[in-house]
Amino acid sequence: MVRKELVAEEVARIMRNVDQIRNVAIVAHVHHGKTTLTDSLLAKAGIISKQVAGEVLYTNYEAIEKDRKMTIKSANISLAFDYQGKEYIINLIDTPGHVDFGFHVTRAMRAVDGVVVVVDALEGIMPQTETVVRQAMKERAKPVLFINKVDRLLTELKLDPQQTFERLLKLINEVNKLIANYAPEEFSGKWKVSVEDGSVCIGSAQERWAISKRIMDNYKITFKDIYALTEANDITKLQEVAPIDEATLTMIIEHLPSPKVAQPYRIPHLWKGDMESEDGRAMRDVATNAKANIVVIGISYDPHGGEVAIGRVFSGTIRKGTMVYVSGRPDQEKIQQVGLYMSNDRVQIDEVAAGNIAAIVGIKDLMIGDTLSEGSILPFEQITHYAKPVVTKTIDAKESKDTLKLIEALRELSKIDPGLVVSLNQETGEHLVSGNGELHLEIVETKIRDEFKIPIITSDPIVLYKETIEGKTEEIEGKTPNRHSKFEVTIMPLEKGVLELIENGSIKEGTPKGKQYLEPLVEAGMPREEARGVWDVATASVLIDATHGVQYLNEVEELLIDGFEEAVREGPLAKEKCYGIKVLINDATIHEDPVHRGPAQIMPAMRRPIWAGMLLTGVQLLEPKQIFTVNVPQEYMSTIITLLQGRRGQVQEVSQEGEAATIVAKMPVAEVIRGFSNEMRSATAGRAIWYSEYAGYEKLPKELQEKVVREIRKRKGLKEEPPKPQDFMD
Repeated sequence: MVRKELVAEEVARIMRNVDQIRNVAIVAHVHHGKTTLTDSLLAKAGIISKQVAGEVLYTNYEAIEKDRKMTIKSANISLAFDYQGKEYIINLIDTPGHVDFGFHVTRAMRAVDGVVVVVDALEGIMPQTETVVRQAMKERAKPVLFINKVDRLLTELKLDPQQTFERLLKLINEVNKLIANYAPEEFSGKWKVSVEDGSVCIGSAQERWAISKRIMDNYKITFKDIYALTEANDITKLQEVAPIDEATLTMIIEHLPSPKVAQPYRIPHLWKGDMESEDGRAMRDVATNAKANIVVIGISYDPHGGEVAIGRVFSGTIRKGTMVYVSGRPDQEKIQQVGLYMSNDRVQIDEVAAGNIAAIVGIKDLMIGDTLSEGSILPFEQITHYAKPVVTKTIDAKESKDTLKLIEALRELSKIDPGLVVSLNQETGEHLVSGNGELHLEIVETKIRDEFKIPIITSDPIVLYKETIEGKTEEIEGKTPNRHSKFEVTIMPLEKGVLELIENGSIKEGTPKGKQYLEPLVEAGMPREEARGVWDVATASVLIDATHGVQYLNEVEELLIDGFEEAVREGPLAKEKCYGIKVLINDATIHEDPVHRGPAQIMPAMRRPIWAGMLLTGVQLLEPKQIFTVNVPQEYMSTIITLLQGRRGQVQEVSQEGEAATIVAKMPVAEVIRGFSNEMRSATAGRAIWYSEYAGYEKLPKELQEKVVREIRKRKGLKEEPPKPQDFMD
């Protein structure tokens, strides 16, 4: 039996000891050392040899990750450890650091109770560091800190012991500021990290050494001793007196909570059901003998097992044959197998108990965020991703015989990868694939070619814009083609507070059920009468029934919703998605005979006045923006600022430290998807390093709008001249 199976058996044997479980994600900015650190914990558990830890990068098991030396998806692994006479389980998730794959981090946060935040001592707090801390705080996952690559402070910056100490103290303070900014109010002071209490480790994951308060006490060693050994490059001695696996393991076990501690404060935040119900109490208490309640945090595909769900078990125990409901489905379905993920391998075990992360086989067509339950409970809150798809490519099979294979490949990839949006261009028949950035789409293309073995043709990247309005229309009449029914509608901008609720996931897309949204909508600025009449939410736009006593309205409600959704999914100006539109149905006259009010009649009568109203009040294109952080030698600083401003960048911050400069600028995505990388490298002799993060949508400058609209319409095969309001009015 291989070591991974032995470890899985150990985990299975002790997983009911809920106090001795730790569910932990390793999170950081790209290339700050998460996977290298993970290797040392795997070595401690006996999965890999200590000699290769930090080099093998075990959880980067896909060929594409090995080629690029970059984590592009989360890897789950369950480990068993002995610590101070007790057996512990650490269910570990190694997450990506690149912003294009941030959705993996978001969903990992739902599964864990704590995070190890890794920060490069030289680079410090970077954009993705702030993002992952914010995500952890939102999901109530407690942080500890590992400051990595400390040897760089000596070898590259040539800092003396006092300067090194001050640099590290500054980093700790900066991390604590992030925690204070984003932590839930009740934990704002309690979750700060410090050297004194042991919640900070300092070391080098590559060289396999680290110190903490516990290590200094156990090995009778000081910071100055560590500095001297680092300066002397005595790696062997450093590994002896400051073993990284012991330092990290101790920090995780002593400072991150067990499910028993975490679930009482996490469950009320993640699940809005009755905490005093049978299921509420079971999840709060991590009861292993109660009904099972699970949240799906990942989907993978196994050549033998097919679709495999990865889920956090919040209560109960699941095993082969357990019958569960899937949120939104009427009938129970049977679990065929359960197991644990050991990085790239799935190991079958008999059962997985509450407080652990399970691999589940047998339930088809699951989605990330789905709730599985032995009873019938209110689903968990949806997992909200910070980044949005901003770049699109067309991807088509090189040979028509592979078209069906490509459709299936894209379907599988979009299920595994919630940041990927796949649609069909009805006019051209092309498959449109949207992602968080160029790298994201490049990885998708590579997977289709290498893993699915499908030759494909792709287009240049396309930017996704949105259509919005700034003013309110007068009442506009929409008539059915047969003139038998008519609807009076008003179109206006949606309240900013309501938009924020939709953006952060508090209000879901779709038809609201029940009254749980009423008070949040009113508090966000929507008049109470309108909030009572909300029928539908689509593309961050809202349809409201503001009528009184209209006959037959309930019979055409679904068709009106369909017409509204058609209108806001492809706006009138450039067939881009609408954003922030509020549509009120004020009055209606509806024919009594159902024959005269079918889809072909009702849907255009809703769609056309919305488009006419938007054009009347003035449609404004919104363009996606990203925050770029550029690190460059000081001598190139002015060159880079000029380059960024030449591409419509707004420089927000410039700082210098020694010979290095950091420039932070907000950039339109349209200006950086073609030629930007080559221009940056050329301007700095290849010495610039830059990172980006999603920064939302902002208005496109008016002087550019006509040109951009014509380009989009031409690309989509439409008349270049946009329509006029009269084109949609009778």
